Amino acid sequence: MSKREEYESKTEALVMPLIEQNHFELVDVEYVKEGSNWYLRVYIDKENGINVDDCELISRALSDLLDEHDYIDDAYILEVSSPGLGRPLKKEKDFKRSIGQEVEIKLYKAKDGSKDYKGILNAYDDDTVTIEEEEGNEIIFARNEIALIRLAFDF
Repeated sequence: MSKREEYESKTEALVMPLIEQNHFELVDVEYVKEGSNWYLRVYIDKENGINVDDCELISRALSDLLDEHDYIDDAYILEVSSPGLGRPLKKEKDFKRSIGQEVEIKLYKAKDGSKDYKGILNAYDDDTVTIEEEEGNEIIFARNEIALIRLAFDF
């Protein structure tokens, strides 16, 4: 397990009781470096959407727990926020909730000349994701080919 995965896993374990106590949903935890700064990001949601007060509540409580357990070696910035519109599908519940909806898929390497696909999410399992394009073509992608999959949104 990498340092990043270890920090994300330990943070998820710390934050889950806070999430459950407040009837929120934990969408994701990520530990990433952007420029010269490390960020520990916790994405939360609830049925009618998350607001600033919800984020502040979790941020304050989690910050205290992180100080108490002190397992992250680097200096980092803690961010607690809503996952936003472009949130990636990562967990089983994300895929389940998105069946029948339009998704965007970005691949690591081009397949049939393209890295970008859009279609209705028809099926998924541990190894594959299946979409139906507008033209009716069904395409099956191996999960390890997919760099990003998220709900499509048009403005």
